[in-house]
Amino acid sequence: MKKIVAFLFLVSSVGVLSQNVEKSIVLLDVDTNLPIEDATVYISKTKQTLLSNADGAVSFILNGVSNIQITHSSYDAIKLRSTILKEKVNTFYLKNSITGLEEIIITKEHPQKILKSLVENSINKLTIPARLKVYSREFFKLNGVNSHFNDGLMNFQMFGNSKNFKTDILVEQNRSYGIVNEEISSDVLGYNLNDIMQNYYNFKYLNPILELSAKKEYDFLVKAYSKNEDYNLMLVTPVDNTKELRDDFSILYDRKKKMIIEVSSFISPKTIANTKDRTSVGSKNIYKSLFKTIYRVENSNYYLVSSKEEIGFQRIDKNTKTNIEVKNYFVTTNFSNHSFTYKDSEVFKEKTLYNKKNSILTNYWDISGLAATADEQAIISIMETRE
Repeated sequence: MKKIVAFLFLVSSVGVLSQNVEKSIVLLDVDTNLPIEDATVYISKTKQTLLSNADGAVSFILNGVSNIQITHSSYDAIKLRSTILKEKVNTFYLKNSITGLEEIIITKEHPQKILKSLVENSINKLTIPARLKVYSREFFKLNGVNSHFNDGLMNFQMFGNSKNFKTDILVEQNRSYGIVNEEISSDVLGYNLNDIMQNYYNFKYLNPILELSAKKEYDFLVKAYSKNEDYNLMLVTPVDNTKELRDDFSILYDRKKKMIIEVSSFISPKTIANTKDRTSVGSKNIYKSLFKTIYRVENSNYYLVSSKEEIGFQRIDKNTKTNIEVKNYFVTTNFSNHSFTYKDSEVFKEKTLYNKKNSILTNYWDISGLAATADEQAIISIMETRE
């Protein structure tokens, strides 16, 4: 009898272990065979959200059978069962849904007025109170040398309302490495975590094109979005003769629900070429800038899924010029509209994770929601060994 019990225990243990396995999905364009970045992969059973990296890859722990939903604003969505993930690394091909024949929409209202209405409605629709479990990652490059890195798992408890928005942050785990000893100004190093959510939930990055003067400074265009008849795409571009450093904006929105789905912006090489470099001490001459946020509508919930920011600029110091590049990622891995309890002493009140002592309990970055690319992992490994 003891042998039978032992055998059953062994079978049960093997079954449990076999269910907790790490899996990877690689997403490629079916026509170009190129990796697809910024695709959202949603694991139904664990309610975990993942984002594909620049290699088109995501990694996660599979615990039992689950439905998996893969979406991207430019590709046909697919749904699959986890049972078809036979290999550790599984490749799927997505079909691009953008035909290039999107119809230009003539509106009675000026598109800027439509945008203002979208922003106002989206702010009011975003789910608050809510808890976002977030993975954050940052790379910092100084004069062409990768110099600092940090990442961390955090819980953002958001409460209040759009006019009185508050956030408490609890850090679960984090790590920070640096290989350059030069002093770096704190105003260019890392997210300001104290106001980052407020910026995203108030669509602060759209402010330049919401001002009254923007009607003269930008061209507004609204297009129907191919493949999804519920979506429209608004493109806002600087006027051709601009001498100012202004972004090109793209806003994807649900025209029926009047909710913003994606916001992206970048400064085009043409705009940079038309602007004069500043020479006064303390000036910053930007040579690269891009930004993208993705929001998710799930039943009655509406929340931030991810953000990505990159900026490169030359800072004019008294006796020298310093080139600085910062790359930030922000991914919501789990969402809840419930509050959780915590002590005030547990709340993280610093601006960034750079000065926080490392707290590594697990290899959280392997299944963080955003897998590192091979190039990024090489940078992290170098910094880690030189700590």
